[in-house]
Amino acid sequence: MSRIGRVERATKETSVKVVVDLDGTGVADVHTGVGFFDHMLDQLAKHGLFDVTVRTEGDLHIDSHHTIEDTALALGEAFREALGDRSGIRRFADAKVPLDEALAEVTVDVSGRPYLVHTEPDMAPTIGRDYDTTMTRHVFESFVAQARIGLHVHVPYGRNAHHIVEAQFKAFARALRAACEPDPRAQGIPSTKGVL
Repeated sequence: MSRIGRVERATKETSVKVVVDLDGTGVADVHTGVGFFDHMLDQLAKHGLFDVTVRTEGDLHIDSHHTIEDTALALGEAFREALGDRSGIRRFADAKVPLDEALAEVTVDVSGRPYLVHTEPDMAPTIGRDYDTTMTRHVFESFVAQARIGLHVHVPYGRNAHHIVEAQFKAFARALRAACEPDPRAQGIPSTKGVL
């Protein structure tokens, strides 16, 4: 069964096209116009073994907020579509990923209910010329809202902003990959409710 999600989202601020294959090989073809965010989506694809295509045109003459937010919303929606009824998946997973001095701990519940807990150290306000570091939490909020997953992200320590953010995306990718994987022992929906 193909687990592919395709989403197009158009507003007066952005135009976004996203394709996600949950059973890919980690190929990323991402262009948002925000260099560091593209780098983070590359990490999501590579370490999640998801094939991810993103084409976003946004109002970057204002700032990168709308572009990043709307891409994350579309990406979450594409994941939700690709998951289908969530039958036969592992559902829960976690990952710890170090990046030099920083450590990220991520736990995922592909629950059908959006919820985010996010903690990270204080860090430099920007990475590169146009990535506001406060957007990392907002990326996860937006993704969670559309994908309808429970997500806990905790960075207990780190100094370098690039490392702190990148460790989060890598750990998120690993945990999401494991949670979305088929469980060969599972039959049906992984919930006593019978639906996720």
